[in-house]
Amino acid sequence: MAFDLDLIRKVYGQLPGKVSAARTLLGRSLTLAEKVLYSHSYDTPSNAYVRGKDYVNFTPDRVAMQDATAQMALLQFSTCGRDQVAVPSTVHCDHLIQAKTGATQDLATAVDVNKEVYDFLSSISNKYGIGFWRAGAGIIHQVVLENYAFPGGMMIGTDSHTPNAGGLGMIAIGVGGADAVDVMAGLPWELKMPKLIGVKLTGKMSGWTSAKDIILKVAGILTVKGGTGAIVEYFGEGAESLSCTGKATICNMGAEIGATCSMFAYDEKMAEYLRGTSRADVADLANGVAADLRPDQDVYDNPANYYDQLIEINLDELEPYVNGPFTPDLATPISEMANAVKENGWPNEVEVALIGSCTNSSYEDISRSAFIAKNAMGKGLKAKSEFTITPGSEMVRYTIERDGFLKTFDEMGGVVLANACGPCIGQWARHVSDPNKKNTIVTSFNRNFAKRNDGLSSTHAFVASPEIVTAYALAGSLSFNPLKDTLKNDKGEDVMLDEPQGFEMPPLGFDVKDPGYDAPAKDGSNVEVVVSPTSERLQLLSPFPAWDGHDYKGLKLLIKAFGKCTTDHISMAGPWLKFRGHLDNISNNMLIGAINAYNNETNKVKNQLTGAFDAVPAVARAYKAANIGSIVVGDENYGEGSSREHAAMEPRHLGVNVILVKSFARIHETNLKKQGMLAITFDNKADYDKIQQDDTIDVVGLTTFAPGVQLTVVLNHADGTKDEFKVNHTYNEQQIEWFRKGGALNVIRAEFASRK
Repeated sequence: MAFDLDLIRKVYGQLPGKVSAARTLLGRSLTLAEKVLYSHSYDTPSNAYVRGKDYVNFTPDRVAMQDATAQMALLQFSTCGRDQVAVPSTVHCDHLIQAKTGATQDLATAVDVNKEVYDFLSSISNKYGIGFWRAGAGIIHQVVLENYAFPGGMMIGTDSHTPNAGGLGMIAIGVGGADAVDVMAGLPWELKMPKLIGVKLTGKMSGWTSAKDIILKVAGILTVKGGTGAIVEYFGEGAESLSCTGKATICNMGAEIGATCSMFAYDEKMAEYLRGTSRADVADLANGVAADLRPDQDVYDNPANYYDQLIEINLDELEPYVNGPFTPDLATPISEMANAVKENGWPNEVEVALIGSCTNSSYEDISRSAFIAKNAMGKGLKAKSEFTITPGSEMVRYTIERDGFLKTFDEMGGVVLANACGPCIGQWARHVSDPNKKNTIVTSFNRNFAKRNDGLSSTHAFVASPEIVTAYALAGSLSFNPLKDTLKNDKGEDVMLDEPQGFEMPPLGFDVKDPGYDAPAKDGSNVEVVVSPTSERLQLLSPFPAWDGHDYKGLKLLIKAFGKCTTDHISMAGPWLKFRGHLDNISNNMLIGAINAYNNETNKVKNQLTGAFDAVPAVARAYKAANIGSIVVGDENYGEGSSREHAAMEPRHLGVNVILVKSFARIHETNLKKQGMLAITFDNKADYDKIQQDDTIDVVGLTTFAPGVQLTVVLNHADGTKDEFKVNHTYNEQQIEWFRKGGALNVIRAEFASRK
C-alpha cells in the first residue's frame, strides 16, 4: 500500500474542480504544468498568473530532505515553534557515505563515522513526525520515486535533483532548507510563476540510444541556464514510449539546464511502474482523473500556442551523446566524439567508468548495462577501466542481486558501491598515483563540474548513459564508438558489442527484505533531541540580525569571482559534507573554489585591512571582526548547481551583506533572499569590469527599497575616484520584509510567537 493514501485521495478528489476553474479563469485549454500549479495554489486565483512575473503562493503536498541538507533545514525548523510538521516529510541518509572499497565496508564506516549526525536526524525526525530512511536505504530521489511520487502532486525537496519525481507526473522542485521550513510549518510556499518550455518527442528510440541521451541533447540546446525560471514539459508519442524511470532520468537532469522542474504526462508506463512498486491503489486513483493528469487536447494539437519555447526531437534520429568535460551542457554526439577528443586534447584513456547514482540506477538501466557486460565477456572481453556500480535504492540493489546482474558486473571486474550518492557528489576516496595528471572519467551521473567527483581539477569528467559508460569501461578509450567500432578480445579477434537489451520492469517483480525505513513516533513530544555544545558537526542556530535601517556604506570587496561559480565553488561538498550541520565550521569552505578575477587563483584574495593575501573565509572573518560589511561580485548564472543553502548561509554568517552578479541561478537567488541577504544584478553587465580590487562599495536606495525600483552602487576607488551605476533586483514586498527582518526564518518565528 502507498504512503499517504488519504492525502492522494484528497488531491485527486479536488483536482477536476480546480482544473475546471483554472480553465475557465484562463479561458483556454491548459498544459499539464498549469493544471498542477493552479490546483496547488494557496489562494483561489481571481486572475490568471503571469508567467515569469507574478509571485504565487503554493501548497506543496510533501517535503523530502537528504541528510546533508536536512541538518540545517531541521535546525531551522526546530526554532519556528511547531510541534509537528504540517505536511508529510521525510529524511534520507544518502550523502554522507564515502565510496572507498565497496558497499559493505563503506556503509559500516559511514554508520560509525556519522553516528552523531544520524542519531540527531533520527531523533529530530521522530520528534516532529518525519519519516526516516536509514543509511543504505538508497538515494533520496530513487526512494521518493519508488514510494512517494504520484501523478499530479506537488512536492519540494532540499536537493536540486528533486525534479526526478517528474518522471511520475509530479511537479517536484528543488529548494533550500528555509523553503522546506515554510512548508513543514504549514505556511504558503512562494514561487515566481514559471514560464513553460515544451519538448515534443516524436518517433521511438532504438539500439544504443536511451532516455539519458534526450536530456543530454536538450542540455546542449538550452545550456546550463536556458531553463532558468521555466518548467520543461515533455509530450508526444516519443514521451509515451519511454519507461517511467527513463522519464525520471530526463527530469532529474533538468536541474542541469537550470529548470524549475520537468515533467511528463500520466500514461500507462507510469501506471505500470506504480503497480510494480506496490502502489496499485494510486494507479487506480490516477486512472479515475487521468484526463486532468495530461495536457488538454488542443495543447497537443497546437503546442506553439501554449509554450513560451518549443523544442522538437525526433527519437528515430537521436544518437547517444557524451557531455563534458567541466560542464553538463557541452554535448557531443558519439559519432563526433573521436574527433572532439583529438581537437580538444582531452585525455583519451578512460581511467574510471561509473554507472548508477540518482540519475541512472533503475532496474532498466542496470539490466541494459548488465546485458552489455555479459555480452562482452561472452566475446572474450573484460573491463579495461575501473568500473563502479552505484544502486539507487536497496530495493533496486536487492532485486538486481537476485536476478544475477551484480554477479555479472563482478565477473567483468566491477565494484558495487553503497546505495548512496558517493562519487556523484564528491564522496569518493579515489585512488590516484598522480593527482596532477590530466585524466578522464566517464559517469552516468548528472554533474561534471571541475573537482565535482574526486576533488581533482585535473580530472575531465564526461556524462553519458549507463550503456555508453559500460562500453567505455570495456574499451578504456574515450574515442570508442560502440555503434561502429570493434574491440580486440583475449584471442586477438576484432569483435563488436551487441546492442543493449534490458527490461523496464523486473520480470519477477521487485523484492526487498529491509527497505531501511523507520516511521516516526505518533507522539514525539517526549523525544529529546540533543546537540552537544562542543560538537564539531552540529551547532544550534542563532537568528541572523535584522537590517539596521541604513544604506550599506563602506563595504569591502571580498572577492570578484570570474567565470563559472557554482554552489560547489561557493560551498564545496566532498569532505566538507561532515560539517553541514555546523554553520561556523562549514563556513571555512566559503568561496574557496571561486576564481579571483584579479589573479586567476582560487582561495587567495586581498585583505584591504592589511594589504596581505589570504584565504577567502579568513579575510571575511577579518572584516566581520572589524565590524565592516563585505560584498561578493560574480559572473553569469552565479550559484548554478546544487540547492545547498549553505552557499547562502555561509556568506551571511561571515558578514557578507551583498551578492552582486551578472545573473543568478534560481535556487541560489531564493536562498540568498531567505537568509536576509541582498541579491542584486548589474543593469549593465559591463559595469562588472569597473570593480577594482581595492574598492570600498556603497549600496544606496535601501531606505526606500521597493519592488521594481533600481538600487545604486557606488564604487569608491583607492585613488579617490568614483564610479556609480544602477543595479536590479527581483524582490517583492514579502521578500523585502525578509531582508528587513534579517531573514525569512525570523519572520516565521515572530508569526508563531504571536499565536501563543
